[in-house]
Amino acid sequence: MGILRTDKVSGLETPTAVTGSVAFDGNDHLSIGSAGDFNFLHNALSDWTAEFWVKTGSATRQFAFGTGASSAQVGFSIVVMSTDDNQSDGTAVYAQFGRGSAGNYRYWGSNGGLTVNTWHHVAAVFKSSDKTLVLYVDGIEVDSGTGTANGTFATTDYSTSNSSYAFLVAKNEHADEYLTGEISNLRVVNGRRLYTSDFTPPVHALETINGTRILCCNNPDSVTAVSNAGIGTAHTATASGDPTVSTDNPSLTRDFTGGTEFSGVTVFDTQGYFVPPSGTTEQRGRGRGIFSAGTSPNDNTSTNNIDYITIATSGNVQDFGDLDESRQATSGGSDSTRGLFSGGSSTVSPSGNRNTISYITIAATGNAVNFGDLSGLKRYTGSTSDKTRTVIAGGANAPGPLTDIIEYVTTQSLGDVTTFGDLISATWAFVGTASSPTRGIYFGGSTSTSSSDSVNTIVYVTIQTLGDALDFGDLTNVNAYTGPGGIVSSTTRGIRGGGGGANPFARVNTIDYVTMASTGNAQDFGDLSYAPNGAMGCSSLTRGIFAGGKNSSGSFNTIDYVTIASTGNAQDFGDMRGTYAFGSALSDCHGGIS
Repeated sequence: MGILRTDKVSGLETPTAVTGSVAFDGNDHLSIGSAGDFNFLHNALSDWTAEFWVKTGSATRQFAFGTGASSAQVGFSIVVMSTDDNQSDGTAVYAQFGRGSAGNYRYWGSNGGLTVNTWHHVAAVFKSSDKTLVLYVDGIEVDSGTGTANGTFATTDYSTSNSSYAFLVAKNEHADEYLTGEISNLRVVNGRRLYTSDFTPPVHALETINGTRILCCNNPDSVTAVSNAGIGTAHTATASGDPTVSTDNPSLTRDFTGGTEFSGVTVFDTQGYFVPPSGTTEQRGRGRGIFSAGTSPNDNTSTNNIDYITIATSGNVQDFGDLDESRQATSGGSDSTRGLFSGGSSTVSPSGNRNTISYITIAATGNAVNFGDLSGLKRYTGSTSDKTRTVIAGGANAPGPLTDIIEYVTTQSLGDVTTFGDLISATWAFVGTASSPTRGIYFGGSTSTSSSDSVNTIVYVTIQTLGDALDFGDLTNVNAYTGPGGIVSSTTRGIRGGGGGANPFARVNTIDYVTMASTGNAQDFGDLSYAPNGAMGCSSLTRGIFAGGKNSSGSFNTIDYVTIASTGNAQDFGDMRGTYAFGSALSDCHGGIS
């Protein structure tokens, strides 16, 4: 029989060099995609990262890649040079946005050229919220900001009407410029800033991660191979001229640190070796957060948007699918594979509160479908979940009565709710709640339809034991918790951020936390970067995410994150697709799933 060696399972054996690169002779190129596929590179609406390794064989101006046309300097492009060329400031490596007419562009660059016949890593990272781009060469920032103007156009306007062109590798369509040299592991990722400060360039071959639109020039057997992360168009490349696969490479290796994947249950007929855990690598390494976007506060219109993020990495949300109907003020619960959205209200005809429960499969994008019904019409309920159950508490059929009812469903079994117990008092405006593997906690809320009746009460249930909720302790400020805040949790801590006050126009950026296993009052954790009412919260076992919300001045598309195990202020994660509040959030790896 074969021997299962630990160095093979863990990936500790000597790594193998990756030979994937494409050589260009100065008169050939690759064309990828078609009209509009890569507009995100120059419409300034989303974060993105573009990176590659390049080895120039000439000391002149070399075109790496871009989206442009022959008629004008449009789209986005990166040019590298081994000696200073024709930029007036001596720029030798630069990224450029063009707006549609010759000379009308904005560029970022570095002084000093690349070394001929040497591999260099180049990365461009765009931040949509303040319209800035950072250019890195070999992991070192060489330029940043809104760029240097050539011609006249608004600093914040990089878009162009002439944007629907293919993505060209090694050819500038406008100036008929080519690359003489090699490119390896060219990757373009939409919705994410992979680098936010100086970094050590990757030592492993790049892979398709969440948001990848292009990964090419990395296949040792094919010049035209292109892969993505299953998002958007599955692009193909067309070769012009005779670009060739090269055995030269930037000394990258395959990343074996993830180990060997075993699907299902693997059996060994010997006791001399260990048995790996069942389940796939993906199931053991979860980390997707889902947002049901709620209402667009500027026009108070409920939406059916569902978005998602990868919690472990920063970046903007991406489209997941749609709810079965337009709703706001839902509550979200989940196990490791399925997410539920319960109740809510709609401003779309027929308007009013809902008793609907809908579900999604978290690992796959797609629209929500019907799960079952709550016991009545409710909005602003609170949902808490462990591996098998989702427990839904409170809510209001405003302008009708509030409820103290707690009910539950088995998350993997379609059907209507079953009675669980009662809250200490009828309460609404929970939206999110915290979960450990055994305990669910409901924070604050309001005990009447009046905004003046806020409570700082914390109550809890044991998720697998039917019964009434019990007193846990108090939040730090009774006046700060009428309106819903975002709630996140690990297996040990529950955290609440933001909320509205007894004054209906008061909002706070306070973050509180409790230790899930120990009853007691909340303690100060830190502050959010903004003060939202109606924020959404989801979490992995280590990181908590707070998204969206509103205040008296308007609404937010902000996403913040905290490291749950350590106190401190929240940090920037990325942006929502729009400005939303009073939605719900869930994940496949929250505190109730250990």
